[in-house]
Amino acid sequence: MLFVIALLLAIFVLPSPWGVIAVTIALVLDVAEVTVGVWYSKRRKAKVGTESMVGVMGVALGELRPDGQVRVNGEIWRARCAVGCEEGAAVVVRSIDGLTLDVEPA
Repeated sequence: MLFVIALLLAIFVLPSPWGVIAVTIALVLDVAEVTVGVWYSKRRKAKVGTESMVGVMGVALGELRPDGQVRVNGEIWRARCAVGCEEGAAVVVRSIDGLTLDVEPA
């Protein structure tokens, strides 16, 4: 955006040597802005998909003997707990089988 403004200023407003200087400065700032934006967007790994749920805590919405439902990250999921747990118990997601979470008590 700065480059476009500097280019318009260089063409229509500024005298000859200042137009080139304004375009050069705007180009450098624009490249720096893009570089910082790319660096900032890549500094963290994206956490998406079912793999990101392994190890996350949740709450059992009913008894898990062995199947039931849990709330994880504000979403309700089908869950399976081999050892079973009571309603309201904290659970940890250990693996995912399709759309069913395999959990165990925390």
